[in-house]
Amino acid sequence: MGLEGRSSSGLAAVCCTMLFAGLQVYKTQLGSSRLLTLVAGYVSSWIFVFLLISINSLEQVLFGAGFQAKLPEVVLCFIIACGAAATVHRVSGTVCFLCSIVALYFINRISEEYQSQNNHAGLYAKKKK
Repeated sequence: MGLEGRSSSGLAAVCCTMLFAGLQVYKTQLGSSRLLTLVAGYVSSWIFVFLLISINSLEQVLFGAGFQAKLPEVVLCFIIACGAAATVHRVSGTVCFLCSIVALYFINRISEEYQSQNNHAGLYAKKKK
């Protein structure tokens, strides 16, 4: 199973910071060609994913295990990740936005599958008793 609470939030924040630092260190190289500009946008979409994990894990620690990320958290993560990508190149910001939407779709899909498995297991356990 994955990390719990503070560990998950801290590790995701470290990964987000490392990706942002890498983008800033190699900003000139990433902005020099079309392919590397697209790569910078893709890497920035991982900033979105890690930032969303970090914020949501921190909220679960503060507000309880049932707390879920809502629209304001997602929009904040989009703005930060696309802003980080836009410091490299404007096209990177667009690619980051598109890749982040795809990543958000898959995160939502995985979350729904996980929640439905937990709900079915809980109902089965109650019926059996």
